Amino acid sequence: MTITEKILARAAGKKTVKPGELINAKIDIIMCHDVTTPPAISMLIEKGINKVFDSEKIVVTPDHFQPAKDIKSAELHKRLDEWAKRHNIKHYYKIGRAGVCHALLPEQGHIRPGEVIVGGDSHTCTYGAFAAFSTGIGSTDLAAAIATGQLWFKVPASIKFVLNGSLGLGVYSKDVILTVIARTGVDGALYKAMEFAGPALAEMSMEARMTITNMAIEAGAKNGIIGFDDVTKQYLDEHLKDKKQYAVFESDNDATYDKIEQFDCSKIEPMVALPHLPSGGVPIADCAGKKMDQAYIGSCTNGRIEDLRIAAKILKGKTVAIRTLIVPATPSIWKQANDEGLFDIFYEAGCVIAAPTCGACLGGFMGVLAAGEKCISTTNRNFVGRMGSPKSEVYLASPATAAASAITGKLEDPRKYM
Repeated sequence: MTITEKILARAAGKKTVKPGELINAKIDIIMCHDVTTPPAISMLIEKGINKVFDSEKIVVTPDHFQPAKDIKSAELHKRLDEWAKRHNIKHYYKIGRAGVCHALLPEQGHIRPGEVIVGGDSHTCTYGAFAAFSTGIGSTDLAAAIATGQLWFKVPASIKFVLNGSLGLGVYSKDVILTVIARTGVDGALYKAMEFAGPALAEMSMEARMTITNMAIEAGAKNGIIGFDDVTKQYLDEHLKDKKQYAVFESDNDATYDKIEQFDCSKIEPMVALPHLPSGGVPIADCAGKKMDQAYIGSCTNGRIEDLRIAAKILKGKTVAIRTLIVPATPSIWKQANDEGLFDIFYEAGCVIAAPTCGACLGGFMGVLAAGEKCISTTNRNFVGRMGSPKSEVYLASPATAAASAITGKLEDPRKYM
């Protein structure tokens, strides 16, 4: 079996499972945020279900519209807050400690290998970087999971992506996943497990790996997953606060894959995904010089401390030519960036530094685009209207490429500043 199949077999109480098989699986962790959880709460109330399956296995954080941008978002936060308090949710990160969910949960020690994790957000696949099965669900399934601690799944077939070689100067994990999606397409891994392996991956930090699994959904995948190694263990040793025991599963040598894709990462260039699909990735040389109106560095894809350090290294001593938003993904990252002097660099460069929020990524607030505007962004989606006006354009790239482009106001090769 593959690692994904083994984890689902454990959760279903079975010795083996096969792709296409329907199973009922026990859930280990449920992630709840301010957009999809309030509708789930309403469904539970409507059905007369006034309970949660386990108040210690649900992690709650407002993030999409926090701090509240208007009355409607304030109402969402109020409902989330009242529900979390009513059921004594142990892991409730109130505003002030709230952060972008997919950065917050690993940082605060809620993600463990071998577990099944679901969340009312498509990028819940991020947690697969920790050798866990993790996937996004809708509000209806979220309500069912909250009440019962179980969900049914169809076991996904797996595609293996072998990342060979080493990353060159100015090339990061964001460039790798944009390259993978450019080849695979937005539906090339539809309801499949994207399993990543290889020497290039072994050299990546956990933060870099989370960027890769975060975008598995952009190829249509059910989940993204990376095997356990010393890098995983070191991160967990530093971040797990309790329940430090966990189960490690590995894919068998004779596991069956739909296909195996090989990538020579030493040949990957800094990439930009052109509008309006994440699969529109091209090397920076193919699009350099295109004028931008905004640069955005943040999100659940690239708002971690490693990402901010990369951007700061390029922006140090420079001045941005366009409005540039820096959004640390969690309060801890915000504080660390400040303590390390990164904010001084961003301030001197003329950037806006914001509180942790998903706001601009989904076109909600704190960076919405007007008609005709173009944004170089470290986020994960560039669909029509994703960050604002349907007549705006979003270009996806790494923090290095976004920072370099902010300096000139045009799509720019980050290697010029290295």
